[in-house]
Amino acid sequence: MKLSKRRLGTLGALVVSLSLVTSACGGSSDSGSGGGSGSGGSSGKISVTFLPKNLGNPYFDTSDKGGATAVKEFGGTYKQVGPAEATPDGQVPFINTAAQQGTKALVVSANDPKAIGSALTQAKSAGTKVVTFDSDTEPQYRDLFVNQASADGIAKVQVDMVTKQIGDSGEIAILSAAANATNQNAWIKLMKADLAKNHPHVKLDAVVYGNDDDQTSFDKTAALLQSYPNLKGIVSPTTVGIAAAARYISTSNYKGKVAVTGLGTPNQMRKYVKDGTVQQFALWNPEDLGYLAAYAAKALVDGKITGKQGDTFTAGKLGKYTVGADGTVLLGDPFVFDKGNIDKFNF
Repeated sequence: MKLSKRRLGTLGALVVSLSLVTSACGGSSDSGSGGGSGSGGSSGKISVTFLPKNLGNPYFDTSDKGGATAVKEFGGTYKQVGPAEATPDGQVPFINTAAQQGTKALVVSANDPKAIGSALTQAKSAGTKVVTFDSDTEPQYRDLFVNQASADGIAKVQVDMVTKQIGDSGEIAILSAAANATNQNAWIKLMKADLAKNHPHVKLDAVVYGNDDDQTSFDKTAALLQSYPNLKGIVSPTTVGIAAAARYISTSNYKGKVAVTGLGTPNQMRKYVKDGTVQQFALWNPEDLGYLAAYAAKALVDGKITGKQGDTFTAGKLGKYTVGADGTVLLGDPFVFDKGNIDKFNF
């Protein structure tokens, strides 16, 4: 799958600019106002709080780092808060606290499309702008959704990778995150449709859930292989899951026999690509996703956009973006990583 020149250029810049935030274990982290100039002005500092699905997750460490960079550029104040485990109930108190503290913008990756809706509605009523990113809520609970890539594109690239690697024939399974994860479920639904329509000789044996926990995902991988001895491929549309599955396969007799693919980060997956456990995986640039979400939040706070279709704003180095249907902004296309290009990226 090809990237646009703009997206490819941004990814190429990662060779010298990106690094993984390796620690996010506390309840919150703050960043000062910084210097730099953003796209457009604002009276006073804009406070932006990022609420990922859970802390200590390398994917969200990276995406939230992009958010912190953007907030520093436009002279706002940044904070990251979140639960230790990816549960909907765990996010609610952080939403309530942000609203009580008068946070101007809340950037959330939702663990459930409905469960945090009431808390977000109250936050909006208190004057907080709500941007979802990575994983959406139902539209009425937020002002804008910053989508990493289209659901169709994400689903298709994963089906294409696994069917190619197993010769378009045989049994596969999906190792997802939480059973109620909005984005995962949307992708899986589309993957099932693609498999049924275009790959009649590929059988999806099961969809299991590792809850974005490394050990649980590792154990689920082992259980899949025991339950389905003819399994030829595992697709994991979650960065925690794919790394755990690859870790299990890499030291087992299944290495070279069971394909592992899905969505991962280069730093997580590099050793598994180089040792032959994984041939290909895909992702967007999570740092750019957080960066874009922060600038979208600023545009909402500044009143430059309201979230309606056709609104436009400039997101710093990423350039101009247009709000699409249902208040959605699209970052770009997924990108496929393999042995030939993985060393060009560091996140």
